[in-house]
Amino acid sequence: MDTLTGFFDQDLYARFNGITLVETGQGTAKVSMQIRDQHRNSHGTVHGGAIFTLADTAFALASNSEGIPAAAINASITYMKAAREGHLHATAEEFAQNPKLATYTVTVTDDAGDRIALFQGMVYRKRAAR
Repeated sequence: MDTLTGFFDQDLYARFNGITLVETGQGTAKVSMQIRDQHRNSHGTVHGGAIFTLADTAFALASNSEGIPAAAINASITYMKAAREGHLHATAEEFAQNPKLATYTVTVTDDAGDRIALFQGMVYRKRAAR
């Protein structure tokens, strides 16, 4: 996890948004974010962009967990329930992988375990650093 911790520490946008690293494993990652006023939209619920950023951060960590640089080439999200308070948690899991492409599913939940959003993303895997 030390390499991914360093990778996460360099993600200034995630840190600016209050996202914290919970755990990582091969092809997996968990992050969380305490809901703050800065995350709210005009309806008083968590802005979709904040939820996307949380999910995208877990996606980035999971897809780079093997030490092979990976860059997103596609991502989509479906919002299922509004979030208002507490914490949001994003858990990324590798769905499929080949030498050049890999796909991931990220589930975003609230403190009660209710599903807030489902994110799916694909990365292009660059050649391993030599």
